[in-house]
Amino acid sequence: MMNERRKFLKQLGAGALLLGANSFPLEAFAGDDTQKLTILHTNDWHSRIDPFPMDGGKFQGLGGAAARASLIKKLRSAADNVLLLDAGDIFQGTPYFNYFHGELEMKLMSQMQYDASAIGNHDFDNGVEGLASQLPNATFPLIVANYDFTNTAMQGKTIPYKIFKKGKLKIGVFGIGIELKGLVPDKLFGETKYLEPISIANNIAAQLKNDYHCNMVICLSHLGAKYEDKKISDEVFAQSTKNIDLIIGGHTHTFFDSPISYKNIDNKQVLVNQVGWAGLVLGKLDFYFKNKGIDKQAISQQVIISNSAS
Repeated sequence: MMNERRKFLKQLGAGALLLGANSFPLEAFAGDDTQKLTILHTNDWHSRIDPFPMDGGKFQGLGGAAARASLIKKLRSAADNVLLLDAGDIFQGTPYFNYFHGELEMKLMSQMQYDASAIGNHDFDNGVEGLASQLPNATFPLIVANYDFTNTAMQGKTIPYKIFKKGKLKIGVFGIGIELKGLVPDKLFGETKYLEPISIANNIAAQLKNDYHCNMVICLSHLGAKYEDKKISDEVFAQSTKNIDLIIGGHTHTFFDSPISYKNIDNKQVLVNQVGWAGLVLGKLDFYFKNKGIDKQAISQQVIISNSAS
């Protein structure tokens, strides 16, 4: 068990708190005119309510909703302005989903006080109707801008974006979903239409940044981190858009040691982050704002959720 856990820690980097290359001393940001925002995020937790069983597997003893809730509560208590976000694929992966059809997942995320979630392809595994039926259990919105749910049970039940006010900051968050055709059986997504994401993202991001004067624009993406073919990914998306500061990704179950920086079409930095799958890791990103803009990404951490002794 110890060897397997060390291998997992080594895969992500040394230690349970993984500092990115863009780390700065906190005292460098002292001052009343500086605002701090902490972003906590997950993706692809796939109905993993319990920790992985102690069966000798790679992730034994790790993860679990209770441990995540405890960690989120601890991190929230240490910060004033916190956003908790998910990049989709909440459903499917354990018997909890087979039995409760997503009710437990939505209720647990609500108790953890998630602010918003994207929609992943596996969130359609009980059909559009199955997804819609679980929305009364969610206190947070599902955000997606490039799915047209006209004539489906999800019509009018999602929003393309939301603006969150944290202290003096305005944070715009919008969602982008992956193409469902060929990935999800047609009968499960029904008349849901996938819309080309890049033009939609550019329009919404420009609106959030220029019309609503958001200090930061975040995209919750379920496109996937990177592919060998020309399929659109977060890498392609980041380099083909503008006015987006951070992309929180999912779908490919990629464990990032720290966010990856790309140049957008305006040659400005956009960060992409993803934290694997199954709720094994909680992403934690701290941003400092000065003069209404992002001054520094001071700390980049991925926090491993552990239920077992070291």
